[in-house]
Amino acid sequence: MEIVVSGIRSTGNLHLGNYYGALRNFIKMQKENKCFFFIADYHSLTTHPDPAMLHVNVKNVLTDYLAAGVDPEISTIYIQSDVPEVTELYLLLNMHAYMGELMKTTSFKEKARKQPENVNAGLLTYPTLMAADILLHKAYKVPVGKDQEQHLEMTRRFARRFNNIYGVEYFPEPTAYNFGSELIKIPGLDGSGKMGKSEGNCIYLGDDPKVIQKKVMRALTDQGPTEMNSPKPDYIENLFTLLNVVSTPDTVEYFNEKWNKCEIRYGDLKKQLAADIIAVTTPIRERIIDIQNDEAYLRKVTKMGAEKARESAAKTVREVREIMGFKPF
Repeated sequence: MEIVVSGIRSTGNLHLGNYYGALRNFIKMQKENKCFFFIADYHSLTTHPDPAMLHVNVKNVLTDYLAAGVDPEISTIYIQSDVPEVTELYLLLNMHAYMGELMKTTSFKEKARKQPENVNAGLLTYPTLMAADILLHKAYKVPVGKDQEQHLEMTRRFARRFNNIYGVEYFPEPTAYNFGSELIKIPGLDGSGKMGKSEGNCIYLGDDPKVIQKKVMRALTDQGPTEMNSPKPDYIENLFTLLNVVSTPDTVEYFNEKWNKCEIRYGDLKKQLAADIIAVTTPIRERIIDIQNDEAYLRKVTKMGAEKARESAAKTVREVREIMGFKPF
């Protein structure tokens, strides 16, 4: 049994990118591993969210987690800010994180470009906080999408550096939980390479079928291929990537054949894609509706999760402090 950690920022509901990028496979394996799911509300502060919406967003992500299949009786599901040990480990790890390497991360450069008026210290040290979330439970596996690969590599680097500086073999170097295959990146409907909340190109797990159909039908397309067996443009390849994760193999084969013969009808492709996405998300959406108004259940889940997470976290922080030389008189 391995220790596995997964986190989602509390900036809105979960979408297909979250689900297929990592979460779906992780949920399937939660009975075989010691799993920690957390809602990263501290991470969301890097964009200065509306305080009135912070708790609402946490509740939305918590509800989506549970509806998607996280079992709080088997796994540990908690809110990041309910576990103060994460901030202490974050501080301690920052003492061995260097400005140069943090400034070179792709995510920092992208965010700094998008929000030049708010390039805060939290944005710079985002990889260190992510590392603290993972190393807090001494995780061996982390289910991440392709876009988080660099952050996971930095977590390994921080773990290795800590072990080398203090001459210990304390932190494991976690690897991606991807079942031996390549990491998945679910594309957006606007032709971009990534589905994301900030990009505004998401299909959320709780979207109504009519909303899903409308979003898919607006997806970027063109006039179709003019030569047989021609390569697909990126924005068309994105639609086929989505088709691959939600549709049956024969459906994918059918539309690939239509493309290769220059007989593709995007209207038919989009209708099929929308129908298959709806088939995947409808059971989850129905569970979201059942769970979101059950305040007593949500309180019970978060209280139980915080207690279990803090038991693991307190042990790690206590041992890290001793390794670093912090000892009582």
